[in-house]
Amino acid sequence: MSSSLFFLAQTTSIAIFLILTQFSTVQSNPQTISQTCKQTPYYNLCLNHLTADPRSSTADVKGLALIMVDLLKGKTTRSAQFIKQITGKRPDLQKLLKECARKYDVILTANIPVAIEALEKGDPKFAEGGMNDAAIEVNSCESSFRGTKSPLSSYNKLLHDTSLVASAIARQLL
Repeated sequence: MSSSLFFLAQTTSIAIFLILTQFSTVQSNPQTISQTCKQTPYYNLCLNHLTADPRSSTADVKGLALIMVDLLKGKTTRSAQFIKQITGKRPDLQKLLKECARKYDVILTANIPVAIEALEKGDPKFAEGGMNDAAIEVNSCESSFRGTKSPLSSYNKLLHDTSLVASAIARQLL
């Protein structure tokens, strides 16, 4: 009976060891994320977004760049939806909002796909350029509200900052 108890204890110990070992490799790599984010202009934004995304747990720098570009895509999509919601409610800003919607569309249909393709093909310079172009589009949207309070300021700031973080991560791959 004692040998079967010993075998059971040994088997249990091995199972626990394997589970813990497997679990530790699934956990996020805070060192890689932190080191990557330290090389971006918005460390806290980078760190918060990447640590909140479960895909970053096993990602290398290229993977982190792709995740940040994907996060930008989601944020841009939500911002474009917000524009659609308020355009009819703000006839005084309709022209400006439509112009911003066009700029967001450029980000979604040109800048982001270029960045994703470039990262996947190992050409981070084009990814960096695509993300910088996205930041320029957002700044152009915001500056078009000269003298008028922009209802998109918080969206534009988030998109701008996220674009520059994605660009800085892509730059690390050069």
